[in-house]
Amino acid sequence: MARYTGPKTKISRIFGEPILGNGKWLNKNSNPPGQHGASRKRKSLGEYALQLREKQKAKYTYGVLERQFRKTFEEASRRKGVTGENLIKLLEARLDNTVFRLGIAPSRPAARQLVSHKHITVNGDVLNIPSFQLSAGDVIGLKEKTAGLTGITSQIRGKNPKFNWLDWNETEQTGTFIAYPERESVPENIKEQLIVELYSK
Repeated sequence: MARYTGPKTKISRIFGEPILGNGKWLNKNSNPPGQHGASRKRKSLGEYALQLREKQKAKYTYGVLERQFRKTFEEASRRKGVTGENLIKLLEARLDNTVFRLGIAPSRPAARQLVSHKHITVNGDVLNIPSFQLSAGDVIGLKEKTAGLTGITSQIRGKNPKFNWLDWNETEQTGTFIAYPERESVPENIKEQLIVELYSK
């Protein structure tokens, strides 16, 4: 299972944002990683560096490595509409991301683990593919045996009302993927146009 397993706080310090984890250490040490910290003279980033940085931010945010990210971008470029917005929509429609958005898991890595360990169902069928692309109307829930595990169910917090492309049924503990989200509804601070420019070179 390809995923980033390195130091999370270091990644957050590179971007100055809580890309991975809760970012609680950013207040204590928000300097970029490196021997000289804030005292080191840093040149302003060039065009390519800014584009690369934005791609890395998107990859770390959604927990996708380069090969899979490129495939997602290629699929986004084939679809009608704005390529950058299509990219964000496809990343948001991943099963692991949707499990996180629905509040079933506290983080994307935790959501990925739930999916990989066969705790999640889509339309009643168990799926263990975190990158599975959801379609409008798909219903996401917990496997019957998993629904009885308090260690997992106690972490369910329910969907944030801001995520209007998802619906959460509190009684049945199931969520529905209504449609692909509009870009302005996705809260992630990603400049997707820079990623498009990078891959267009």
